[in-house]
Amino acid sequence: MPELPEVEIARRLIADQALHRRIVDVDDSDPYVARPHSPGELRSALTGRSLTAAHRRGKTIWLDTSGTGDTSGTGDTFWTGDAAAPGGPELGLHLGMSGRIVVTRPDGSVSAGGDPYRYRARPARAEWNRFTLTFADGGSLVLLDPRRLGRVRLNPDIGALGPDAAQVTPAEFRALITKGTAPVKARLLDQSKIAGIGNLLADEILWQARVSPLARAGSLSSAQVNRLYRALTSVLESATAKGGAHTGEIFAARHPGGTCPRDGAPMVHGTVGGRSTWWCSREQALGPDQP
Repeated sequence: MPELPEVEIARRLIADQALHRRIVDVDDSDPYVARPHSPGELRSALTGRSLTAAHRRGKTIWLDTSGTGDTSGTGDTFWTGDAAAPGGPELGLHLGMSGRIVVTRPDGSVSAGGDPYRYRARPARAEWNRFTLTFADGGSLVLLDPRRLGRVRLNPDIGALGPDAAQVTPAEFRALITKGTAPVKARLLDQSKIAGIGNLLADEILWQARVSPLARAGSLSSAQVNRLYRALTSVLESATAKGGAHTGEIFAARHPGGTCPRDGAPMVHGTVGGRSTWWCSREQALGPDQP
């Protein structure tokens, strides 16, 4: 599943290659991916505009659009008399469990960002194209999603999301993570607390910090919280640079018989916060004061 690093890579791709290109057609015919919008609603709202900026919080991307008066392809609004044409609606994109953004440039070359490995074993199919923006220069932006769990919507509400995991401050992190009796892994996965951490990232962060995923959030020591924050920062930076959450150090050890890359102890498997979880049996064992 795309987590913060993969989504950030997709956002950067859009920012680098899809902005300031006039939209001449929109395929929003998949009613499930475009819900609650009816087919044609996004097409009517976006045709004639261009994307002008790409933002992200957690796993949600939203794109600013130009006013309909902007047909220059540059993203600049035309002077219409007393004021510049107003900007258009925001376009929200969520990659779901398997989504990938594919951008075709005017010369026909293609770049993609999002789910990094689901497409390696089999070629993409045309029916996986769930949403498409066609640009006046002949290129396009496509949401490719075999599992059909991505979402596209206008003016997405991101108010329920916590601060972005890549931008949360140490003080915010401590306040959001260290309260209550929920397992710390479940707290890391709670998008209303901190947005962007998924299953693979959570396991990697906890392993890097030598903290049990079962430890109650309210029982964490100051030293453990500090290690978690440092691990969060380093894991996100590394995963984004390397191409995704699957590049973590314990990814290859997440299987029966796997051993900890650091000390060689057996890896333990369980379910925490409803998610499959792997941790080191020795270095991440619960302490006597952490029931």
